[in-house]
Amino acid sequence: MSLTAPRRSALADQVIGQLRHEITSGTWPIGSRIPTEPELVEQLGVARNTVREAIRALAHNGLLDIRQGSGTYVIATSELAGVMHRRFADAAPRDVAEVRSTLEAAAGRLAALRRTPGELRQLEALLARRDAAWAAGDVERFVAADTTFHMAVVKASHNEVLTALYADLGTVVREALRQDVGDELRPDGHVDHGRLVAAIRAGDADAAAAEAGSYALTCRAAAAPRATA
Repeated sequence: MSLTAPRRSALADQVIGQLRHEITSGTWPIGSRIPTEPELVEQLGVARNTVREAIRALAHNGLLDIRQGSGTYVIATSELAGVMHRRFADAAPRDVAEVRSTLEAAAGRLAALRRTPGELRQLEALLARRDAAWAAGDVERFVAADTTFHMAVVKASHNEVLTALYADLGTVVREALRQDVGDELRPDGHVDHGRLVAAIRAGDADAAAAEAGSYALTCRAAAAPRATA
């Protein structure tokens, strides 16, 4: 993993590329704290100033958030995702839910028509993971499982533009879901995703679109009383 270069500017670019790869590959998922500066210096074999320069560059581009006294955290998977996060962080929850509903309905329709057997097996496994997280009452685990499930549905659409757009909105979607869920998983807030998987399995595009498109709006409606309480 050691990196070398004749000029510091080129070396910094290499380090930025390496750190970006750790983020985009999922090695450092959104919400995770990246290794400390000393750890990165040891891993990369470069000077501390170079590591610091790379981290600052990625923070400026919106991929990382430097929190004094806590560490540096991943907040986006691409520069565009970072822009999306900054632009829509204060968007009205209803607006986020409506956009999410539109994108997920389109993805569900296409997934029903294009999914592969392997993708169907993955959706079934992710659905089981989501249900297990809900049964355990683990809020953070459930939010992670739910967002991963919906991203898998979008990927099964085999539409690269739709997939990239949804991924770039991922942080906004996740934060909206986290707000909707609240601090505890309440029985009246559970939304079954089994019918969506069944529709995709059956190749029923209309049913898949209807199911996928309803979830974001249902969660938002369920969260509304708590938001105003």
